[in-house]
Amino acid sequence: MDYIVSARKYRPMSFDTVVGQEALTTTLRNTVKSGKLAHAYLFCGPRGVGKTTCARIFAKAINCMNPTVDGEACNECESCRSFNEQRSLNIFELDAASNNGVDAMKALMEQTRIPPQLGKYKVFIIDEVHMLSKQAFNAFLKTLEEPPAHVVFILATTEKHQILPTIISRCQIYDFERMTTQNIINHLKMVAEKEGVTYEEEALSVIAEKADGGMRDALSVFDQTVSFCQGNVTYDKVIEDLNVLDSDNYFRIIDLALDNKVSDIMLLLNDIINRGFDGRHLINGLASHVRRVMMARNEQTLPLLEVSQQQTAKFQEQAKRCTDKFLYAALRLLNDCDIEYRQATNKRLLVELTLIEVAQVTQDDEPAAGRRPRRLKSLFQRMTTGTQPKVAEQVATVGQTSQSTLKAAPRSAAAATKKVKLSSLLTNFESLVNAEKPNYQQEVIEETEKDTQEFTQSDLEREWLIMCKRMPQQMAGMAARLQNVVPQISDYPNIQLIVNNKMLLAEVQEIKGRIRASMAKQLHNGNIQFSLTLNEAEHHHKVLTQYEMMEKLIETEPAIRKMNEIFKFELQ
Repeated sequence: MDYIVSARKYRPMSFDTVVGQEALTTTLRNTVKSGKLAHAYLFCGPRGVGKTTCARIFAKAINCMNPTVDGEACNECESCRSFNEQRSLNIFELDAASNNGVDAMKALMEQTRIPPQLGKYKVFIIDEVHMLSKQAFNAFLKTLEEPPAHVVFILATTEKHQILPTIISRCQIYDFERMTTQNIINHLKMVAEKEGVTYEEEALSVIAEKADGGMRDALSVFDQTVSFCQGNVTYDKVIEDLNVLDSDNYFRIIDLALDNKVSDIMLLLNDIINRGFDGRHLINGLASHVRRVMMARNEQTLPLLEVSQQQTAKFQEQAKRCTDKFLYAALRLLNDCDIEYRQATNKRLLVELTLIEVAQVTQDDEPAAGRRPRRLKSLFQRMTTGTQPKVAEQVATVGQTSQSTLKAAPRSAAAATKKVKLSSLLTNFESLVNAEKPNYQQEVIEETEKDTQEFTQSDLEREWLIMCKRMPQQMAGMAARLQNVVPQISDYPNIQLIVNNKMLLAEVQEIKGRIRASMAKQLHNGNIQFSLTLNEAEHHHKVLTQYEMMEKLIETEPAIRKMNEIFKFELQ
């Protein structure tokens, strides 16, 4: 087969053809010129940025019999010719990913005893060195500590942190950088011209972004698109081949958001999803787009865009319409959506709510639209507790009972459990009584910023659970215990918390101020005071089973009793 992929065909053969690593190649050239070689080098960096390529060029250069004044190999001496023809006996390569055992390493160390027959050094290139087993590292360590004078080790890895510190400390470390988008575009232009391929610069920009800083990946994608486009690489064909969401969609979403056209954004979102794109893919792409718009607002940050010149002009044009406040709020909303996406049950709804909030940031009558949204768990908790009064009121109409009966329930741990069970029960029968569903979307968006806003016991319990769910991971144990404690409004707006044991009391006492500040912020009331009390024996209540709880509800609540007569409840 005569065809050679571009990643191999255009692999650099000298330091001056290496792309994007000028600082490292200059250092290696100077090392060749001075002859001051270390016995071990460690090349680190992402995949496809030239680690193994530079190791081979360096190995050839230090064995060259007539190096140039620039520190390059001459490519004419016997050592260079043998290397180029892949018959050199002085340069050994080991793929540690497939030869990671102690036996392979011992066999390689045996080779270090034999001096070179041609040239000055025996060079051992160990690729993906982090894949070596611990035993193989130990077998390698002794030779690395005191190697023969004619031996040079070049280790290459993408995972430096997985290498033993005793190995790292004996190497000169070279950190390779990710390729910039512009460097990749320029290199792809050179390859396209040599291959006789016509191209659009925007198409090469898409390929460069897809490669994510790896030149090898970029060349592989380039070969794929050339085959698809049959030698004429255009932007539309590259988008189609790589199944990439057209950046025009992101420009259009931001334009619509600035004009508060929520319905048009919803239609565009529906079209994008129908084309097979995932909601999270859209959110991540839109977040990257907003970040670039922000970079385009300042000449100093313009180089951070890493896009083609045509795309840069489009970002600058849109940046003129956007304010810093809008961009900051949009980035925060999109980032929170990305965090909450995995745990969301209705992922599309989460994306829609996020885009609605983005579109309302600039509305004059919605000053809090750009606020940080509640976490998704808290949102669902609010939906559950928020539906209870409306549904209970509708059921009470059937049973000739008012909603006030439900509000009279005792405020204890068992009562809180009853409240959650009742809400779940009533929600299941909502469709049977043709209850009108509340507008969750409007409930999430509306919020007041008044510092003395009134709140009820129900509000307090809801926000308390939300606060517990938001507590950091290191406080997960305390959060779980606090979820079983029900705060009480003792003397409005003061809050009393009755805990069951002295240990929990001491723990809560340490963060009492933080809890008070959190509840004051969530309930929008800065007058809240927080007190702690140890639960006495008379405060303890029996925890009811589900069956006992259901029996008590039927006995005490006329509305539930009426429903039981109609639907004949059975606990599973």
